Amino acid sequence: MLNIRDFVDVENATQSRQIFSDQQIYQLELERIFERCWLFLTHESLVPKLGDYVVAKMGEDEVIVWRQRDGGIKAYLNICTHRGMKLCMTERGNARGMACSYHGWAFGIDGKLENVPVGDEEYGPGFRCTKGLREVPLVESYRGFIFACLDASAPPLQEYLGDAAFYFDLWADVPGGVELVGPPSRSILQANWKSPTENFVGDAGHIYWTHASAMLGMFGRPSTPHAEAKKMGIQATTRYGHGLAAGWGLGGGMLAAEAPELMQWPARWKAQVETEKGPRVAALVDGHWDASIFPNCSYLVGTRVFKVWHPLGPDKVEIMTWAIVDKEMPEDLKQRVKTATQRVFGPAGMLEADDTDNLEYIAKPNRGSATRKQRMNLQMGMGKEYEDPDYPGVIGNLISETAQRGFYRFYADCLSAADWQELRALTATWREDILRRSDSGPTDV
Repeated sequence: MLNIRDFVDVENATQSRQIFSDQQIYQLELERIFERCWLFLTHESLVPKLGDYVVAKMGEDEVIVWRQRDGGIKAYLNICTHRGMKLCMTERGNARGMACSYHGWAFGIDGKLENVPVGDEEYGPGFRCTKGLREVPLVESYRGFIFACLDASAPPLQEYLGDAAFYFDLWADVPGGVELVGPPSRSILQANWKSPTENFVGDAGHIYWTHASAMLGMFGRPSTPHAEAKKMGIQATTRYGHGLAAGWGLGGGMLAAEAPELMQWPARWKAQVETEKGPRVAALVDGHWDASIFPNCSYLVGTRVFKVWHPLGPDKVEIMTWAIVDKEMPEDLKQRVKTATQRVFGPAGMLEADDTDNLEYIAKPNRGSATRKQRMNLQMGMGKEYEDPDYPGVIGNLISETAQRGFYRFYADCLSAADWQELRALTATWREDILRRSDSGPTDV
C-alpha cells in the first residue's frame, strides 16, 4: 500500500521524483484526483445552441458535454452502454441524438436509450430505462466556464474554487463577460501533467532565466533582475491547491504587435475595480499573471491564454490551448488575439517552446534508476508567507514557490484521503498550517 507522505514531504517542501514517473502513483491520481476534483470541460460560448456538444476529458475518461432542451448542460461518459464502444467520434458538433456505430444503440440528448435495432422484445419490458448513458453527477458553470465532477459528494464548485474565485473574477467578470475562441490547438508533451500545472500555478522565477532571450527579443531589453522582481507582485495559494503569481505592469504587451489596441481594454474595467476593491487589487487588472485551478487547468492574464493539461500516462500529457477574449470585442480583434496568443503560447509559440524543453527534460531523466530516487525542492520563500487584507488566500513574494507548495500540499491530501469527508478534514487548518511555519511578517510588495 502506497503511503503518499513518503513521496511528498509537505513540512519540508520536497517531493520524490517518483511522483512524476511511477505507474502505481499515476493510477492513484486518476482515482483520487481526476475522479474526485472539479475539472474544466468547456466554455458556454462553445456550446451556445440546443444540441451543441463538445467532447472533453476528465482524466483519461472522455465525456460528451451537451446543451440540453432546457438550456442547461449535461455531460455523459463517451461510451455506449452495450459493449463499451466509443459513442461520439467527432470533437464537436450539433445533434439531438447519437447512435453507436457498432450495434446501432441510439441515445437521446437527455442520455436515455431511445432505440435498439433488434427490438424491445429481445430484451424485455423496461430494458431501455436502465441502459442510458452514464451521466456525470455534478456539472456547473462559473462565469461561463463549465466544470464537472465525477464524485457526487464533492463540495459545490464555488466552495471548491474558494479564494481562487476572487482572482478569477478579476479577468472573467468583466463588462459583458469573456469567452474562449476555439477550436483549441492541441499538442502532445512528453512530460508528467503536474509539471506544466505547477509551472503555471506560480513559477514566476523561471521567466527571468528560461525566457530571457525571448523577452529581450520581444521588448528589446533584458528581464527584470530577481531582486527588483520580488517587489513587482504577489503569489497566492488557497485551500484546494489553486494558486497564482500576479505581477503589476506589462499586461498584454506580448500581444501588442498583433493587437495593439488590446492594451486599452483592461482600462474599461480597472477603474470600477479600483472603486470597489481599492488600488492594490486594481493593480492586478492590467498586469500579467499566471494561475492554475487544481488539478490541471491554467490561465495567463495579460497574454490571454487558457490551457488544460490532460494526463495520458505518467510521462505524457495532451495540451489544449484557447485564447481568452472579451465578448464585447470586435470580431476582427478576437481573431487577432487568437493568432497572437498562439504565436506566444501555442504548440510552436515563442515562450511555449522554452517551457516544453524544460518540462520534457524534467521527465526524461526519470528513466535512470538512481535519478528516480532523488528528491525535488520547493523551499524558496518558505516561512515568509502571510495574510493580506486585500488579497485572499495565503500570500508570498512574486519570486517564491508559495503557490507550488500549496499545489503539492493539496495533491498529497487528495492522494491520502479516502473520500471528500476525510479530505475536508485534512484541509480544515490549511491556512494555520502554512502560517505556523512563518518566521517573519510580510515583505515589501
